[in-house]
Amino acid sequence: MGTVHGTGASVTRPEDDGEPGSATAQEAASGLGNEIIRFTRLIAAWKHSANDDARAADRVLLARLVVGGDRRATDLAADAFLDLSTVSRQVRSLVERGLVERHPDPEDRRGSLLTATAAGREAFEHYKRIRDTKLAALLEPWTGEDRYQLIRLMARLNDDLVEHHQPRDCSGGSTGTAAKQGESQE
Repeated sequence: MGTVHGTGASVTRPEDDGEPGSATAQEAASGLGNEIIRFTRLIAAWKHSANDDARAADRVLLARLVVGGDRRATDLAADAFLDLSTVSRQVRSLVERGLVERHPDPEDRRGSLLTATAAGREAFEHYKRIRDTKLAALLEPWTGEDRYQLIRLMARLNDDLVEHHQPRDCSGGSTGTAAKQGESQE
């Protein structure tokens, strides 16, 4: 195990000597917890330095509509793990900018379904291309095997998180199907 400094705290993690290692579940949980916190902070700093925050909600909501299809605002809020009032304000902005449109819900004419417009789908694809370009540059020096294992293990972790997720009602009755649909699309 090595100690990593420079993140505000010392973090112990396995040495990268190319040899397979092992850890108990408790050791792995501690190390993973530290790395998730570090990862979350690094992503936040990355987004802040790129001034991405202004369109973060656009990306999340457009991804849910493009990948998951039409849905009511309440279901969109639940799928995105956001409060309905936050989603309502953002949807209003997306509609005003022509990225999303509302149409009557065929199952309940009192409600409306939200749909990504062609411009909304184009914006989503634009955000995705930017993300993929940045990540490709970051992963370029990695070996093909390391890139493959990263994807495999992240997918496994995400699948396990979905399986063990304690559903939370986000004002729409849905339990957040976005995690099952592939958050990687955002």
